[in-house]
Amino acid sequence: MDYTGWLVNLAPNLTMLFVLLLIWSLIWKGIALWKAAHNNDKAWFIALLILNTIGILEIFYIFVFSKRNSEESKQSKPESKPETKQSDKK
Repeated sequence: MDYTGWLVNLAPNLTMLFVLLLIWSLIWKGIALWKAAHNNDKAWFIALLILNTIGILEIFYIFVFSKRNSEESKQSKPESKPETKQSDKK
């Protein structure tokens, strides 16, 4: 029996699926890496850079973890009032 016939017919479909998954993953990975760098999350940046989860981990980081981290950093930073100079009137 020849089992290679179905593989030859399936190859173009698998190639297209692979290309679509690659584009999908690269888009989410780029956005997630940018957000991790912007939020100064070094551990997340390294994890997102190394792990390939077809965009799943990246989507979780973008919509869950990066928002939580940015809210925590806003709360931890004290708001500083701009200093005003008072001119001496003589």
